[in-house]
Amino acid sequence: MRRLSLRTRLVLGLVVLAAAGLVVADVATYKSQESFLIQQTDDNLQNEHQYAEQARGPNGPGGPGLPPNVYIEGRSVADGKLLFQRQGAFPGEEAVSPPRLPKTYHLDPPSERQPDRVRYFTAKAISGDDRYRVRASIERGNPGVLLIVANSLHDVDATLHRLFLIELFVTLAVLAALILLALWVVRIGLRPLREIEQTAAAIGAGDLSRRVDRAEPSTEIGRLGLALNAMLGQIETAFQAREASEARLRRFVADASHELRTPLAAVRAYAELFRRGAATRPHDLERAMGGIGRESERMSLLVDDLLLLARLDEGRPLEREPVQFEEVVGEAVETARTVDPSRPIGLDASPAVVLGDRDRLRQVVDNLLSNVRSHTPADSPTHVRVGRNGTNAVLEVEDSGPGLSDEELEQVFERFHRGDPSRTRSTGGVGLGLSIVSAVAEAHGGSASARSTPGKGTTFVVTLPVLDEPVS
Repeated sequence: MRRLSLRTRLVLGLVVLAAAGLVVADVATYKSQESFLIQQTDDNLQNEHQYAEQARGPNGPGGPGLPPNVYIEGRSVADGKLLFQRQGAFPGEEAVSPPRLPKTYHLDPPSERQPDRVRYFTAKAISGDDRYRVRASIERGNPGVLLIVANSLHDVDATLHRLFLIELFVTLAVLAALILLALWVVRIGLRPLREIEQTAAAIGAGDLSRRVDRAEPSTEIGRLGLALNAMLGQIETAFQAREASEARLRRFVADASHELRTPLAAVRAYAELFRRGAATRPHDLERAMGGIGRESERMSLLVDDLLLLARLDEGRPLEREPVQFEEVVGEAVETARTVDPSRPIGLDASPAVVLGDRDRLRQVVDNLLSNVRSHTPADSPTHVRVGRNGTNAVLEVEDSGPGLSDEELEQVFERFHRGDPSRTRSTGGVGLGLSIVSAVAEAHGGSASARSTPGKGTTFVVTLPVLDEPVS
């Protein structure tokens, strides 16, 4: 059965069940009809036993004629001797073979409904395939004589045979019609499963955008289709996320390699200068050693940023301690004012305590202010705000630069992204500052976002959960 298709098993099960029901109904009808006809024959025998009474009367065997196919017989109860015997037949025809009667009879005792001792049974003819229904009785008025009346069941058997043929043909016709109907109904019912099969095959071939059509929640197959569509949506999203992650990883590796290649090339050039005789020339030696130091420091900063992002991507925990966020922001603003004294930087800070890593939070503020210095004119004012918004501490760094387009806003936190491709690496950095801002904010359970109006400046917003418990 397991090797059969679902359609075949459904149709086969339905046909077997219907066939069993029809056979039971046919047998019940046949037995009921047989019982009715036998009972009718027994009633006729009850009426026909008068011929046996007349046969043993004054007229004897020469009494009134018997109906066709009726057999009567009288026997002595004492010794079983045959007293008389008669059999009716159609005019001009020979009587059929009489019944094969037993030698002894076990008669039912008299009762209120039946005062005589009577027994009804069925017997075969002495020759041929005919059957007889027999009534054997001992009457109260003549206890010494056993009266036997038998009626042929030829008509009854013919009626039952016709009934059997009718039931057989009707059953076969009903089963044939049921098979056709079941095939049609099952085909319609399993059509959504075929669509699901085709959808699964298309998805297996690589088309992750395929979905099950006409998935109705009111049916089991429809609910299966809805569940499959939901699963396919998640799978497609996961594949897209994986492809995007792989693309970002490839781009990240390529950009990191590209960024490291420049300082490495400079170090190699300075080393080649030293090998060619700079060691004997103090001016060239100082230049070579200074260049190697600067490029090594630059590579160290880049590697540190990459390691930080890698640790944050792996979900490694940061230091967790209560931090007065407004103090961290104030320190970073003071440093920025010292580094760039010509730039007006305003500060509006309200108390806000967060649970996190103080050094990483300071790095967030430093990166945002460094981004302002790299993207806006030297005399462009900047305003920094710190405060609470419900259960969150909010840091806003607003500049007065040229602003960002919508496309640049979508990519501003991506790694190695530079808003101005024409900027040199010496003035624009490697494009990891805002990526670190976003990663550190997410590692603290917060988020980083940006909004901008072209020509009016950009505002970076960092949101962090506040700590309501007092600082210990």
